[in-house]
Amino acid sequence: MRIQSPANPKVKALAALKERRERERTGLFLVEGRREVARALGAGLHLEALLLGPRATPEDRLLAGEAPLLELSQEAMERVSVRENPPPVMGVFRIPQRRLAEVRLPQAPLVLVLLGLEKPGNLGAILRAADGAGADLVLVAEGVDLYSPQAVRNSTGAAFALPVYPVPEGEAARFLEGAGLPLVAATPRGERLYWEGDYRGGVAFLLGAEDQGLPEAWLGRAQARVRIPMRGVADSLNVAVSAALLLYEARRQRGG
Repeated sequence: MRIQSPANPKVKALAALKERRERERTGLFLVEGRREVARALGAGLHLEALLLGPRATPEDRLLAGEAPLLELSQEAMERVSVRENPPPVMGVFRIPQRRLAEVRLPQAPLVLVLLGLEKPGNLGAILRAADGAGADLVLVAEGVDLYSPQAVRNSTGAAFALPVYPVPEGEAARFLEGAGLPLVAATPRGERLYWEGDYRGGVAFLLGAEDQGLPEAWLGRAQARVRIPMRGVADSLNVAVSAALLLYEARRQRGG
């Protein structure tokens, strides 16, 4: 099907998926870019439709498989995309239904718990770091939507390769209690530096919202509080940078 007008009802419906409420209502989300679409397919996500712009190549059509294929004008692609310069390929995928209760962690797991993050770009960058460091599980408790186009884009598709679970805080707390992992909170009020902890036997790092940090209840649950030293005028690092430092320190302690 070819669609020229950005006012077409199908284009309006696709553009609505940029909003969290519509993603939750329909169970669908957008993936922008060839690489990201390919990684979503490689992770086994269900493709509902493939969108091709004027700059798409014949090879891009093969990504559709058995799914419907829509050819959109540049104006229509611009309405659907969150980018100033839309990619030639976008996919509409079904949000996977996963149950945290079914997760089985390996011995000495590396877990990251994100509580109340507000910025999808930070979430995407954290997921890239978690993928690079070989995290075994990432819990996104409340806050930003894992399936926002910005989070997916900034993760470069790592969101699909990782075991990432968006869950309520209560479910995250119950899971961690059952897993018996030491909880290590990252906070400027930490009693020791982040490299002074021993993470070789498994750890769950706790990171909070960009402006407020971790809620007091989660600071109270933690068995240890660690800080990242700050020598300048800034009192904290970007949360994605903090997550990367923690994850790679745990990886370093395990021999890389």
